Amino acid sequence: MGALLTERLAASGEIRRVVAIDERRGECAAAQWHILDVRDPAIADRLRGVDVVVHLALDLNLGTDPAARTAYNVRGTQTVLTAAAAAGVRRVVLCTSAMVYGALPDNELPLSEDAELRATAEATGVGDLLEIERLARRAPRAHPGLNVTVVRPAVLVGGTDTALTRYFESPRLLVVAGSRPAWQFCHVEDLCSALEYAVLEKVEGELAVGCDGWLEQEEVEELSGIRRMELPSAIALGAAARLHRIGLTPSPAGDLAYTMYPWVVSGSRLHDAGWRPKWTNEEVLAALLEEVSGRHTVAGRRLGRKDATAAGAAGATVALLGAAAVVRRARKARRRI
Repeated sequence: MGALLTERLAASGEIRRVVAIDERRGECAAAQWHILDVRDPAIADRLRGVDVVVHLALDLNLGTDPAARTAYNVRGTQTVLTAAAAAGVRRVVLCTSAMVYGALPDNELPLSEDAELRATAEATGVGDLLEIERLARRAPRAHPGLNVTVVRPAVLVGGTDTALTRYFESPRLLVVAGSRPAWQFCHVEDLCSALEYAVLEKVEGELAVGCDGWLEQEEVEELSGIRRMELPSAIALGAAARLHRIGLTPSPAGDLAYTMYPWVVSGSRLHDAGWRPKWTNEEVLAALLEEVSGRHTVAGRRLGRKDATAAGAAGATVALLGAAAVVRRARKARRRI
């Protein structure tokens, strides 16, 4: 995402200079590069003379140690905000996720930008995103004159690897009985164009971004050609929690909520400013399916081709769910002994 945005801003006739800061040099020759860890306070010296900072150094990788991930995400955001204020930067643009609204059965369809942030820290990285949101709200009071804009994309697609994109690598789409999924996507190209709007100060505040509308679960299944596997809530959530606890899967049970209940956003502020997505939900889903083609994931755990072939489609899911049940029975047996 950072590479795409750097190229886009460097090509804009409305931007005089692009300064890019990363731990390694990127390919955009038109940008002025500085090699630096985003948590280094020396970043303030590199930001002098800059009008707007877009902070995209965010680690939501499923394989990262949670404590290290939080230290990087939160400390990095704190450092950037403080450094930007010290350097006289006018505006900082942060990128979190529409996941901060929470996936709840009583969510409105769609949610407005001003909707309460009701997410909890139970899903991958969401605790970090909520802390970044708190830092964003406090920053203008701590640093008078600093404007902070927060952009919250829907399910992000395009070179991303998350629990939500891995959902579509599964041989069956897990559907929790009684749930009401609603799928809204955001292609990275649309996210970059929304970020450019924020950079050019065409829009400000808290911004949600995604494709127009949403897809019901039945539409997703029809478009993808992947059949569902429906499980009762207690079994699905209990198995997910046990599998994660014993280290068989990278995704905590909290990730399941985002495939159960709606968290669709309206994006009204960007729309009012004249921004429109170029991608539809159907087009992004097709791009995602093409991107994950050949990958095999069960319960959030990516399998090698040999594993997937040996396990079979539904068999792999049953095997993992069964493993959790076996562990549970074994623990009960030990307690009886």
